[in-house]
Amino acid sequence: MSVVKRQSLRDLLFLQDRMNRLFENSMRDMNTISEPGEWIPHVDIYEDDSAITLKAELPGMRREDIMLDAGQGTLTISGRKQVEHAEHIECYHIIERQYGSFKRSITFSDNVEIENIEARFENGVLEVVLPKISQESARQIKIISG
Repeated sequence: MSVVKRQSLRDLLFLQDRMNRLFENSMRDMNTISEPGEWIPHVDIYEDDSAITLKAELPGMRREDIMLDAGQGTLTISGRKQVEHAEHIECYHIIERQYGSFKRSITFSDNVEIENIEARFENGVLEVVLPKISQESARQIKIISG
């Protein structure tokens, strides 16, 4: 019979990592749960050297039904998608499309020029471009002796 050397510390750290991932995923899922009549649009967020860009899927919505607010390091998208169901129909077999109000807040870094944020809504996709403050606007401050 051969002796198998167990690396108990490595196994324990592996287990801890798996548990952390499990809890992180469950907390992330809790943030996307909504009440009846509410929904949360899916977003993509990406960044390059000049800006942070957010794209939100808002199918079937009109531009007038979407609100966009930015301030204190947070971008908030909210609105209401009206129900399109015919009221005279007694029994729907399946309703999978999302309706009702929504609100989604995304925290961004302090290096965003709030005054120059641009938003465009086309084909059910809201695109918000948050330009970054250029590194050139940073300046070194001279310290004087008192």
